Amino acid sequence: MSRALLPLGLVLVLAGCAAGPVAPVAPSAPPANPQVGGVAMIETWSTLDNARAAPPLATFARAIDAAGLADALAAPGPVTVFAPTDAAFGRLAPGTLAALLLPENRAALAKLVNYHVVPGRLTVADLKARIAAGGGTTSLTTAEGEPLTLSLVGTTIALTDVGGNKSYVETGDIRDTSGMMHVVNGLMIPTID
Repeated sequence: MSRALLPLGLVLVLAGCAAGPVAPVAPSAPPANPQVGGVAMIETWSTLDNARAAPPLATFARAIDAAGLADALAAPGPVTVFAPTDAAFGRLAPGTLAALLLPENRAALAKLVNYHVVPGRLTVADLKARIAAGGGTTSLTTAEGEPLTLSLVGTTIALTDVGGNKSYVETGDIRDTSGMMHVVNGLMIPTID
């Protein structure tokens, strides 16, 4: 019986060789950047340029400018930015945003914006891997100096600030020249001095 299988196996091997050389498969291109607010995010633009173009990130873009961080967030990183939506800023107490945007509050605003920035180019997959390696949570030190704690709620990445406020990644993996941007639905608040 094994003799009958041998000729069949030989025929299959030879048939595979007769097909000719197999062309190498080109690596697949990364997926297209997601849209934010119906606007395409451009990989060759900076985080700041993409934030300025996306209607739901208009307040974050204004905050970056008012904090004097435009040059830092337009420069090549790599950094990962957790960009809060206008709705997130809208949950601040009445008058708080207007006060933060005043020139005399530039340092406090810079602290707030920098609390949404971490060094390195971290994709959603990278963040989930760190969460898994940490047994369900991981901590990232922000450019502001304080940590953000990340965990998963189902398959969604949750960020928790030092005060226990939570935010969730709504749109992730926006590649840009500064590194990576993830749109979040909440504002992370650092320790206020």
